[in-house]
Amino acid sequence: MTTLTTMSGLTVTYRRAPAPALSGVSLDIEAGEILAIIGESGSGKSTLARALAGLLPERTEVAGRIDWPGLDGAPRAGRDIGYVFQDPGSSLNPVLSIGEQVGEGARHHLGLDRRSTDAEVLRLLSRVHLPQPERIARAFPHQLSGGQRQRVAIAAAIAARPRLLIADEVTSALDVVVQAAIVEILVELVRADGMTLVFVTHDLALASGIADRVAVMAAGRLVELGPAAEIITAPRATETAALIAAHIDLTTPPLVGEAS
Repeated sequence: MTTLTTMSGLTVTYRRAPAPALSGVSLDIEAGEILAIIGESGSGKSTLARALAGLLPERTEVAGRIDWPGLDGAPRAGRDIGYVFQDPGSSLNPVLSIGEQVGEGARHHLGLDRRSTDAEVLRLLSRVHLPQPERIARAFPHQLSGGQRQRVAIAAAIAARPRLLIADEVTSALDVVVQAAIVEILVELVRADGMTLVFVTHDLALASGIADRVAVMAAGRLVELGPAAEIITAPRATETAALIAAHIDLTTPPLVGEAS
C-alpha cells in the first residue's frame, strides 16, 4: 500500500493557549485506507484533521512536518483534500443554492462548463442518496433537514474528486438512524473512488465498524494506533481502555431485572 501522507513530530499550539493542542504526533496515512481518529473532546483529533487540510487559524504555531509522498507535490487547496465539517448549517452558504455550492468545486478545479457542471451536480447529489436531485439543487440550505444538509456537504467535498476526504465529527449532531446512513454513504464513496478517508469521531462504535485502522488521541498525543479489531479487543493504552469502558452498547437490551 502506498503512503499518502506522513506526519513527523507534528506539534500545534494555538495563540495564547497554555499548552499545545498537538504534541509530537507522528503518523503515516495510507492511500485508500479508512483511518478513524478517536478521542474525547479536547484530545486534539480535530486539530490533527485541520492541520492535514491546512485549515489551522492564522498565527497558530506549527512545528514538525507533514509530507505528501502519495501526491506529486503539496496538496492543492480544495482539490486534493475534501473536508466535511461537523455542522453543515455553518459550512454551507445560506444565500447560495445547493446547486451553486456543490458545483463550485467541479467548475473551478475540473474546468467544467455550465452545462457539464449542472449535470455533475445532479450526479453528485444522487451519489449521496438525495431524492429528487433537481429539486434539491434549486433549494437553499434552510429548506433542508440536518441529514440532507450533511449529504450536500459531502457532495460538495467530493466534487473536485479529491484523494483524501476528511470527515470531522460529521455525525455528532444527527440521530442514530441518520448517523448510520451518513456513515454508509461515506464508506460507499471512498471505496468506489479509491479515496482515503480520515474519520474523526468520539464514537467508538462508529469508528470500529468502518475503519481499517484506529488512531487514539489523548491530551494532544497519539497514544495508540493499530488495526481496528485489535484496538477494540486488546487495547494497550490506558486511554483506549477507558474509552472502551465508557462505551454503552445501546443496541443490546438489558437483562431482566437489570437497571435501565
